[in-house]
Amino acid sequence: MATNIDFKNLWKQQTVEKPSIEELLGRLKKFRKENIRRLIITNILLIVTSIFIGLIWYHYQPQLATTKIGIVLVILAMVIFLFAYNQLFMNFHKLDSTQTNTEYLNSLYSLKNKQKFMQTTMLNLYFIMLFAGISLYMYEYASRMKMVYAVTAYGLTFLWIAFNWFYLRPKTIKKQQAKLNGLINKFEEINDQLKD
Repeated sequence: MATNIDFKNLWKQQTVEKPSIEELLGRLKKFRKENIRRLIITNILLIVTSIFIGLIWYHYQPQLATTKIGIVLVILAMVIFLFAYNQLFMNFHKLDSTQTNTEYLNSLYSLKNKQKFMQTTMLNLYFIMLFAGISLYMYEYASRMKMVYAVTAYGLTFLWIAFNWFYLRPKTIKKQQAKLNGLINKFEEINDQLKD
């Protein structure tokens, strides 16, 4: 049985669909809009949450210093996260239709680096501060409960934080990275085609 198959010839005969620049620019525009929308929604939600937490402090007048420190830590976590997260706005704003392919690619690389910083350093800091703040905040009220209710309250809170930390956070990060990496790969393909 002779198997003289010319793999090189078969490979050359394949038709590979080359990415259309218009389609790619459309995907980039959609990516930009989604991220700016997410940025705005995150700002609104965290600001409203911070105001709500401040109103709780004002209305209930906590007695223990741990409760006050917890509230400050939670609000500070949100403010620091928002400050860092809003730095991405300029990167999304720079992605417009007047750039060349190389400029798009450089903007996407810069965005990828900043996004990685947000997904690692800033998100870790946010969760640590949030966890510490909530734990301190709950102490005053949990100390007034029966032991079983206090343990249940802390347990449910820690389970919710763990669910966010170990399930939702990695899933969201993976999804964001996949979108950005997909765009970068397509722009690299086009740049390589233009060089040839």
